[in-house]
Amino acid sequence: MSEQPVLWHKENQIGWVTLNRPSVRNAINFEVMEKLSSLLDTAKKDDDVKVLIITGAGTKAFCSGGDLSAFHSLKTEDEAFGMLSKMGNVLDELFFFPKPTAALINGSAVGGGCEIAAACDIRLARAEAKVGFIQGKLGITTGWGGGSYLLERIGQTEAMDLLYSSSPVTAKQGMDLGFIQYVIKGSSKKEAERYLQRYTSQPLGVITSYKTLQLNRFDQQKIKQNVQHEIRRCAKLWASDEHHRRVEAFLKKA
Repeated sequence: MSEQPVLWHKENQIGWVTLNRPSVRNAINFEVMEKLSSLLDTAKKDDDVKVLIITGAGTKAFCSGGDLSAFHSLKTEDEAFGMLSKMGNVLDELFFFPKPTAALINGSAVGGGCEIAAACDIRLARAEAKVGFIQGKLGITTGWGGGSYLLERIGQTEAMDLLYSSSPVTAKQGMDLGFIQYVIKGSSKKEAERYLQRYTSQPLGVITSYKTLQLNRFDQQKIKQNVQHEIRRCAKLWASDEHHRRVEAFLKKA
């Protein structure tokens, strides 16, 4: 039996979703998208889960974004839009999830990996981790809605600096920008549980009520509209010769 690409387990009222493709730095493919959507639904309905954590297998990578070897065959704007929208729907579920969500950034989180982290309420990162919206280096932009979510999470100037530069930053720099809430120096799992125990010690009704309070602050229709425009713009860039040249150069180097 082949290894599952996404793992699920519950412990101490925390639901753990682990991206489990360490050989490709936990990159996202269509199978992972399907599994993530299913597990978000599972966690949403489970009253034993008060907080959801997304992390990656191993210590090298949280998530490297989309699996280029799987998606490089997508050439046209429509083909790209179909893939981008599919993961965009997953991040929509994550951003508007009815319980607190956390990204445990156990290693590098780049490209779409940073978009997943931005869709979570908070981000905890190992001290060695680096985070970066590096999509620009491949001739595209954030394509799953991550740019829109980032602008809801941190200040506009800080968010745009991360997006314009396409440059990774350290966990400490990410904390200074407001993107990372806590830097972990010991066992990432134990430290994350300790940090979030302050949440899980509260009744589920309190937790979900406060999350509703947070979600009600958002102009949900406007955010969803912004995300759709963001995905469409990325799809146009995806179809460009510039993007395809850069991806081919990246794959040859890899």
